[in-house]
Amino acid sequence: QVQLVESGGRLVQTGDSLRLSCAASGSTVSSYTMAWFRQAPGKEREFVAAVRWGNGITTYEDSVKGRFTISRDNAKNTVYLQMSSLKPEDTAVYYCAASKWVLSVPTQSRLYDYWGQGTQVTVSS
Repeated sequence: QVQLVESGGRLVQTGDSLRLSCAASGSTVSSYTMAWFRQAPGKEREFVAAVRWGNGITTYEDSVKGRFTISRDNAKNTVYLQMSSLKPEDTAVYYCAASKWVLSVPTQSRLYDYWGQGTQVTVSS
């Protein structure tokens, strides 16, 4: 079992930067892929970014490329999402997730095995 706890979400203004954290505990996550998803009101949950814990390979959704950076701290068992140039359309609940899928870096939520409770990010215009 893996427990994931997100933090860092808050109200910011357009153009601001924000860093989300996801602390993992329980089973070792060294072979997992860690990801961030988001869900805006009335919309489906969508993939944002992922990082393979072991080799650090990253994948990003097109709308956040160049603005968001996912990273992990092995010593702290923590994954981060550094967000910059935030836009109102980035407003959503952001979820951290862990996947045991090994064939590729998964972007589909159904391939993720563990989820955090979410943290709200609101970007005002």
